[in-house]
Amino acid sequence: MYKITFSFEDGSVVIHDANVGDNLLEIAREANVAIDAPCSGNASCGKCRVKLIEGELDSKRTLHITDEEYEQGWRLACVSKVTGDVKILVPDIASAYKSRMKMADLSSPEEVAIFSNAMKDVEMTGISLHNSLDVIEVEMEAPTLDDTMPDNERLMRALKKYFNTNTVRIPYHVLRKLPDVLRKHDFKVKCVVRTAPSNMFVYDVFGSEEEVLIVGLAVDIGTTTVSAVLLNMENGEILAKASAGNGQIRFGADVINRIIEQTRPGGKKKLQDAVIKETLNPMIANMCQSAGVKANQIYRMSVGANTTMNHLFAGINADPVRTEPYIPAFFKTNSLFAGELGIAINPDAHIIIAPNIGSYVGGDITAGTLVSMIWNRPEFSLFVDLGTNGELVFGNSDFMMSCACSAGPAFEGGDISCGMRATDGAIEACTIDKETMEPSYTIIGDPGTKPVGLCGSGIIDIICELFITGIINPKGKFVREGRRVRHDEYGMGSYVIAFEEEAASVKDIEITEVDIDNFIRAKGAIFSAIRTMLNSLDFDINMIDEVYVAGGIGSGINMQNAVYIGMFPDIPLEKFHYIGNSSLTGTYLMLLSTEAEKKTYELASNMTYMELSAVPTYMDEFVGACFLPHTDTSLFPSVMEKMSAIGD
Repeated sequence: MYKITFSFEDGSVVIHDANVGDNLLEIAREANVAIDAPCSGNASCGKCRVKLIEGELDSKRTLHITDEEYEQGWRLACVSKVTGDVKILVPDIASAYKSRMKMADLSSPEEVAIFSNAMKDVEMTGISLHNSLDVIEVEMEAPTLDDTMPDNERLMRALKKYFNTNTVRIPYHVLRKLPDVLRKHDFKVKCVVRTAPSNMFVYDVFGSEEEVLIVGLAVDIGTTTVSAVLLNMENGEILAKASAGNGQIRFGADVINRIIEQTRPGGKKKLQDAVIKETLNPMIANMCQSAGVKANQIYRMSVGANTTMNHLFAGINADPVRTEPYIPAFFKTNSLFAGELGIAINPDAHIIIAPNIGSYVGGDITAGTLVSMIWNRPEFSLFVDLGTNGELVFGNSDFMMSCACSAGPAFEGGDISCGMRATDGAIEACTIDKETMEPSYTIIGDPGTKPVGLCGSGIIDIICELFITGIINPKGKFVREGRRVRHDEYGMGSYVIAFEEEAASVKDIEITEVDIDNFIRAKGAIFSAIRTMLNSLDFDINMIDEVYVAGGIGSGINMQNAVYIGMFPDIPLEKFHYIGNSSLTGTYLMLLSTEAEKKTYELASNMTYMELSAVPTYMDEFVGACFLPHTDTSLFPSVMEKMSAIGD
């Protein structure tokens, strides 16, 4: 048995036992050491770079590590095997996906506007912002020798008088505290209850003079990122907000790799623990501390996630989702409770799951559709959610159609050698001078922050700028030379955005032809899905009245640049609207309003799902879209005009 010491740039260490021949990435997973491995360890992404400090590893050489870097000790964890005691440095870039949880500035106009505008929009449709949770104050006679009714029956009788119901349920954890609370407060108490036409459920009991807050938890479980808000269920006030990398990502950046991992011994528990114990529960503790509330006061939770994430979150076998005929265990369910899943909130908290539509169009899209309001407008609107997959909804108040395309994780920094999520150090916007080919960029973080990598919005800008300045051709190949353009021994080109001395990274931040090709495929999947869906309805792109863009691509993308690279249709720019994390906003509304929850179920049941793989013309559309901007340049007249102007 050997000792594997993982050291980090902040000085902390993790020590774990290993046997000869054990894979270093697997050891890191066992030790809960965060090492980014979007390809799930098949050596294709090159992101699991670690540095050998002491000892030796049996490590194969790969194209992702140069000879010079290999001599310096750099290795890929996924191709390294243990041969003895070793000390490993895990650089920040390798664990960037699991960056520190960030508390949002809830006083900022942007944060306040997102949720308040959503509430106003929903209310304007006639939907009431009311839910079934309430605080009821009751007063009872103290027991005597002549009145020996037990405490639980005494409380139930008092509640039945207040609310005309046949059944009152008092769960175990309330019953356990009931005798002390009643006697300490002279049988004058406040109860947090859920009321329904025929029954009442008691979540908690407090003294009548105590300030009681009913708290809800809305969560968006993305494949890459998990975001959440705590809210006051009585008025919708946001109490705290946080986001973190999904701990499941160390098992692969895409849902297929995670499903495969789930089928292995203990896999279901590993994947469930990664999202609940490692990701959600620490976020909840962080938010509760920030808001000054107890986790036990969170009495209801709502979740927006894709179909696979819902299964992994619930610990349910997701393998049938990836194999023909692609049947999930559920599209909707009302049977989940916090205590059963190990979520660190009130154990009886009911978990509302935004309903899935198909195997690859999940509750995050139905929740987002609710927020987009396309279901309440006569004009034809397109809703696009850009995440690890690309999901689309097109329609109006008369009909809606949805589909999903396998865009890959490129929009969240995956499949890109220098890609990262939108956190401190990420380049989120960039321009390139046509003559000097020198970049100017904006970095997320405090002034003076050095770049670490590219997030989704930055990748779009970089590729657009490389294209319109003629540095790359429509195929994504480098055709100009300069100090920032270089080629490896195989002739593969790359563009250096920030040299090592300019960056907070262990190497130059550069985007390669492989990265560009991956992103062209991702944007091509989006545009070809739009075209295929419209063609199936005998619609033309010019018939799109509004486009609502959501998803995990940072603080918002440059819509014009997204059009220039052929990701979005070439329609007037004023038709595009970035609506942020619509899944989180939608789950917030479902939590706050019972009627909004019912509306979301109605939207899901009335939406047509198109399986793109079953459409014969989709692959032709995809191939045509895998150029900048497209093989059919007549679809992008404004791009051609821009290129002509720059050329002049």
